[in-house]
Amino acid sequence: MLSLRQLFLLNNAQTSSSPRLLEIERAEGVYMYGPGGKEYIDLVSGFAVSNVGHRHPKVVQAIKDQVDKYMHLAVYGEYVQAPQVKFAEKLVSVLPPSLNSVYFVNSGAEATEGALKLAKRFTGRSKILSCHKAYHGSTHGALSVMGNEYYKAAYRPLLPNIDFIHFNALADLDLIDTDTAAVIIETVQGEAGVMVPDYNYLQQLRSRCSETGTLLIMDEIQTGFGRTGKLFAFEHFGVVPDILLLAKGIGGGMPLGAFIANTETMDCLKDNPILGHITTFGGHPVTCAAGLATLGAILDENLMDGVAEKEELFRKLLKHPKIREVRGKGLMLAIQLDDFTQVEAASKACLEKGVIVDWFLHCETALRIAPPLTIKIEEIEKSCEVIMRAL
Repeated sequence: MLSLRQLFLLNNAQTSSSPRLLEIERAEGVYMYGPGGKEYIDLVSGFAVSNVGHRHPKVVQAIKDQVDKYMHLAVYGEYVQAPQVKFAEKLVSVLPPSLNSVYFVNSGAEATEGALKLAKRFTGRSKILSCHKAYHGSTHGALSVMGNEYYKAAYRPLLPNIDFIHFNALADLDLIDTDTAAVIIETVQGEAGVMVPDYNYLQQLRSRCSETGTLLIMDEIQTGFGRTGKLFAFEHFGVVPDILLLAKGIGGGMPLGAFIANTETMDCLKDNPILGHITTFGGHPVTCAAGLATLGAILDENLMDGVAEKEELFRKLLKHPKIREVRGKGLMLAIQLDDFTQVEAASKACLEKGVIVDWFLHCETALRIAPPLTIKIEEIEKSCEVIMRAL
């Protein structure tokens, strides 16, 4: 009989020639467990998904309760479904007043696609600006605003009228003009290796967009739901986007995304043409129930309160001659090394010792640290000891 690994390689589409092939039987909190019971501390959180930990009890219960009522009923936006309504209401209650209309989708890439369409439709313009080394998803439109040609060249032609600015570069803001429909930007660049912007840069970006009538799309797909120590990373910088992108951590482990804007902006999708954006499974009732429970857990259990302290502990313990820098915000950190050889070797050594780390799509010279917000002090200490030995 073939093993699961063999069947995986035989029947599942592969995304690289060297998958990790890590087999997991169960997961709970910050831990994942292999078939033989081997324990792994997950410092990646399924790539910023499991902010409340794996299988948070409140999320699991919400899923079970909703499955007992109903699952898929109709395409998004046609029926009044309690999980969608209650989650949207809760999201709007924790956002600035101008972000009061939620469109649920299935993923971050779909949130990007919806936001790009919305910006072009609302402004009547076609020019989009993104950032070098940006990552907003891998579908055709999202790929068009990815800031790395290596991943794009094989799929051209992509969307026209896309240009790129350098993240954190004030001089490039002059490229935003009255022909620009939107600037799409990660509040903290994730796949570039966790690049945190200057406060003044985001202030000036917001000002320039307002001045030119350009919509500011802020991608909080990785940074949202407490990862940086605030519910949304834009709160650190005193700016409010015109369109907000959410996904990953908002579903508590379930596939869920959203783009959020002002009602006046969002309403342009209703007419000319009707059904300007549609999705079958967006806002699935089970995933929205999980999302509502996730947000409730973050707020009710004060999971953001310890994030700054935990960041500081990581920074304090991650001291090694091979570490050039530890950068980031909250529990979204990058350990900068010299080259990919070091990163790959350290990652493999950590895995052998039961700690899961990874690297970044556009920054292969740094290790990714993004554990669940629920990680305990002793788990951070144990993880950092393993990382130091690995280096």
